Amino acid sequence: MAEIRPHEQRTAGVLAAVSSAMVSLHKEQFGRGPTRARSNFAGDDVLVCVLEEALLPAERTMGLMGDQQRVRESRTAFQAATRDQFVGAVEAIVGRRVVAFASATDADAGVVWEVFNLKPVGAEGDGARP
Repeated sequence: MAEIRPHEQRTAGVLAAVSSAMVSLHKEQFGRGPTRARSNFAGDDVLVCVLEEALLPAERTMGLMGDQQRVRESRTAFQAATRDQFVGAVEAIVGRRVVAFASATDADAGVVWEVFNLKPVGAEGDGARP
């Protein structure tokens, strides 16, 4: 059996905490959360959280009616309005400053991606915001 290294355990714990935080924030902001969430680092400085079955019943209905663009637009507006909560949660968990944040929605698949670009380690002021 392969041995899990302490760094890998820490990273797995951080990723699980990010996923949990994103689910909690979605529940708080949208009234219901996704049924599945997973987070991964994409390289050293990008963190991606994939949230499945994340849409509200009305949003799913809008998608079935062919109004996917309206679902994407409303989700984008909500994410912009709540950016500070999402960024703050990731900074607190990861211990690094988020320099960019974006959210994307696939209304047909019911999948939402939360993407965080982190300040590179070793860069001036690379810690989380005070």
